[in-house]
Amino acid sequence: MNPFSSGTRLRDMIRAIRACKTAAEERAVVRKECAAIRAAINENDQDYRHRNLAKLMFIHMLGYPTHFGQMECLKLIASPGFPEKRIGYLGLMLLLDERQEVLMLVTNSVKQDLNHTNQYIVGLALCALGNICSAEMARDLAPEVERLLQFRDPNIRKKAALCSIRIIKKVPDLAENFINPVAALLKEKHHGVLITGIQLCTDLCKVSPEALEYFRKKCTDGLVRTLRDLVNSPYAPEYDIAGITDPFLHIRLLKLLRVLGQGDADASDAMNDILAQVATKTESNKNAGNAILYECVETIMSIEDNGGLRVLAINILGRFLSNRDNNIRYVALNMLMRAITVDAQAVQRHRATILECVKDSDASIRKRALELVYLLVNESNVKPLTKELVDYLEVFSMDFRFSPEKIWYIDQMLKVLTEAGNFVKDEVWHALVVVISNASDLHGYTVRALFRALQTTAEQESLVRVAVWCIGEYGDLLVNNAGMLNVEDPITVTESDAVDVVESAIKRHASDLTTKSMALIALLKLSSRFPSCSGRIKDIVVQHKGSLVLELQQRSLEFNSIIEKHQNIRSALVERMPVLDEASFGGRRASSLPNTVSTSNGTAVKLPNGVAKSSAAPLVDLLDLSDDVPAPSSSGGDFLQDLLGVDLAPATQSGTSQAPKAGTDVLLDLLSIGSNPAQDNSVSTPDILSSAQDHKPAIASLDVLAAPSLTQASSSTASNMMDLLDGFAPAPPKPANNGPAYPSIVAFESSSLRLTFNFSKQPGNPQTTTISGTFTNLSSNVFTDFVFQAAVPKFLQLHLDPASGNSLPASGNGTITQSLKVTNSQHGKKPLVMRLRIAYKVDGKDVLEEGQINNFPRDL
Repeated sequence: MNPFSSGTRLRDMIRAIRACKTAAEERAVVRKECAAIRAAINENDQDYRHRNLAKLMFIHMLGYPTHFGQMECLKLIASPGFPEKRIGYLGLMLLLDERQEVLMLVTNSVKQDLNHTNQYIVGLALCALGNICSAEMARDLAPEVERLLQFRDPNIRKKAALCSIRIIKKVPDLAENFINPVAALLKEKHHGVLITGIQLCTDLCKVSPEALEYFRKKCTDGLVRTLRDLVNSPYAPEYDIAGITDPFLHIRLLKLLRVLGQGDADASDAMNDILAQVATKTESNKNAGNAILYECVETIMSIEDNGGLRVLAINILGRFLSNRDNNIRYVALNMLMRAITVDAQAVQRHRATILECVKDSDASIRKRALELVYLLVNESNVKPLTKELVDYLEVFSMDFRFSPEKIWYIDQMLKVLTEAGNFVKDEVWHALVVVISNASDLHGYTVRALFRALQTTAEQESLVRVAVWCIGEYGDLLVNNAGMLNVEDPITVTESDAVDVVESAIKRHASDLTTKSMALIALLKLSSRFPSCSGRIKDIVVQHKGSLVLELQQRSLEFNSIIEKHQNIRSALVERMPVLDEASFGGRRASSLPNTVSTSNGTAVKLPNGVAKSSAAPLVDLLDLSDDVPAPSSSGGDFLQDLLGVDLAPATQSGTSQAPKAGTDVLLDLLSIGSNPAQDNSVSTPDILSSAQDHKPAIASLDVLAAPSLTQASSSTASNMMDLLDGFAPAPPKPANNGPAYPSIVAFESSSLRLTFNFSKQPGNPQTTTISGTFTNLSSNVFTDFVFQAAVPKFLQLHLDPASGNSLPASGNGTITQSLKVTNSQHGKKPLVMRLRIAYKVDGKDVLEEGQINNFPRDL
């Protein structure tokens, strides 16, 4: 017989696979076996169908694809015999899941098996349904499962209860159908059925308020009697674990009583006596007893107020702190942190034991104990506790003083911002944003935590800023519950809810300009992430187009223009912020030395996190200051040419004659960095988190939209913005008509476009130059959506007036004029330097032209 024919036994295939010495040999064996199984499937080989499926399940567990055998599962399930059905249902649970469409084909077979006379076949169907049941299957088969809750055999009743749990989770509307059958299960004597019935009752209470009220009124007394009988029951060898009768049933009963007693005084009173009995009679020298005591304490802390019981529960936790098992001490510290909000005085009695835990060798226990000690501090004990903590700080390792866990840091900072966000410096929340940006696996957790915090309090300005920033960046993770951690509970947040939070931040009377600006940027980002809310976001943004604050007015007009007219670049423009460099930010905070400027590598523009961005992007930073490639040290001239394309060799150009200094000096003069350019070899880059005064929230490539982000900010920053997205109504340029005459220059010329500059100055103000730019179309095509952008070094301030239009007629039959005003703070020492970018459309196609202007008259 062929060793890989369909008749090969499972054990022979396993033996052949285990004999393989390399992965390649194993893949060859699996390929041959899968080919034989496919051939048997095509031949409709019924004799070996169950054997083939068993081999497929083993191959699936090795990680190889087995989708071609899914229909074989259905054929085996439809077989009349128990052995074939057993393999078929096992394959169904292993090879398929609820998302497979083929699963709908098995619904009828499962329904027939649920009504089968053989209880073992009924059990197979219940097991499969409880594992892979979809919502559609749940609706179709719920009546059969409900009927089986009253089946004569306890094993079938137990499996039907477990299957019912999945059904009500998939379709909560069916919960009311199971209330009466479950009430009967709570009176069972069989422990297996009783445990599953209690679990089903617990889940019903969570999904149905009607079921919760019903069980509170009808079943609380019965559950208390069951727990009392269990506590006082004699030795039963079939249920005994470490001298305790069925601790699993103990724990299930306590969890259900906790659900019933929470928020209901009558139900809580009914269970007080039995909880006290469990707390006092359960032995704590075995792990099973400790588990019961822990659940008892949690139940006592969750039900309605009973001071005596809570003191008893806290004393049990105090005993846990003296246990040698680290796990028991850790859960006790966790529970005490919750208990301190209820009865702080009772927890204070165990202060000495808690302080001993601060000295523990286990780092997680030390950390949790420190957090608990922090909560214990009050006016009466602040001095002794502070002394103890300072003494311990001297012997702790650096890793413990400064936790390497970002989730711990984020949690602590959120607590600080929630309690005192109005009193922290800007550097604090700037640093938090940097940490969040770098914790890619915690983005979802952080944005959900901030959303919850804003539901509690929205009065802390720094908290609102961080929350708005995170929602703008990671709003899709918030809505989709992406990146869920085990320590958090899922929350339901719609796209409209996320927009509501950002809108409320704008409308808050106490919000300052920075917060409102960040909120507008967040809304722009959400307009791309939530297309269904784009119209509503546009309405919110437009509300500020008439704002008296020029900054908000400009953002409103520009962002509205992006949403309406520039959808082709919006997704790239508002993509997630690149990861902020923690090391660079920490260095800037720790040192007052200027930072080194980044230069272009000549091929791709790199962001601080090393992610390449397209050099053809319409709104890339005009000065290319976001690259992180080190500046070449061999030639300052090369560095400056790379930055602005300025020829450093002494040369006479049209309208100017200049012999510049050495390359490094010219660069430092050009960017006006440092107090002494001759001695300072480093150049500062714009920093979005540098200070509160200059801070402007950044979005992807949008910093270039505002002239102050490329110039030295002043008190009139808001009035010096430039409109790059034709958001303002067109207005004719306003050149000055007084002052000395200067020759006109051709600032830029290509085969299709010419830009001419005319200059004028106001008398008595030699530092400020008014430039009138005239654009002429040299081609035979009309230019539409015409946009002019410019950038200057830091020693210059630039203000652009709106252009006279955004359509440039063909063949020089018309022009577009635009007025620029440039203020040179180093007038007489440094010439004007400007880099420009012109974007327009020709027959619907985007065209981008760039250049630099270094032929300005030298005395401007």
